[in-house]
Amino acid sequence: MSLIYNIKTIILELTANIARDELVERCKLGHTPSYETLYQRYVKAMYNTSLRIVNNPADAEDVLQEAFLDAFRSLHDFHYRSTFGAWLKKIVINKSINLLRKRKMDLVDMEETGIYEVPEEERIDEEALRYKVEEAKKAIKKLPDGYRAVLSLYLLEGYDHEEISGILGISHNTVRTQYVRAKQKLLYIIKQGGSI
Repeated sequence: MSLIYNIKTIILELTANIARDELVERCKLGHTPSYETLYQRYVKAMYNTSLRIVNNPADAEDVLQEAFLDAFRSLHDFHYRSTFGAWLKKIVINKSINLLRKRKMDLVDMEETGIYEVPEEERIDEEALRYKVEEAKKAIKKLPDGYRAVLSLYLLEGYDHEEISGILGISHNTVRTQYVRAKQKLLYIIKQGGSI
């Protein structure tokens, strides 16, 4: 019974990605129209991913172009260990984080400073602060780069604290602290009606 299950699992894995694999394979063979199709399939999602992190449309467009160029140049390194979209998203996120590093985002390594506990601040009733999605997006844009990056990677991109730690090159404690502070700052901005 386990052999049949394994065969079914393998068949499902192989057939799940056929449409996208064929497009990527055509790109690997140098088929120019396939590059455009692949680009159009992912451009909007990847732009939004970058924009949530860098918070600047021009920077997000630059990141997007660099990410697609790198991905297309490195297609021979893509071996279907994940979907093409997941592979591309990782490139976009890394490039976005690198851009923030160039801007010197404010991330303080809590292990180096010896500060581990988040100070108790005014308790905010999160349930009472249900605002429209657009208001929340505007408030996220007002966060400092470091806070926005951690919050976006965790809440919007679905990375856990350990993955974010690896992406940003900071300790797990720093990620956790930055996330808590980002959430508090975000709730404060929303509570203040969008002003800092």
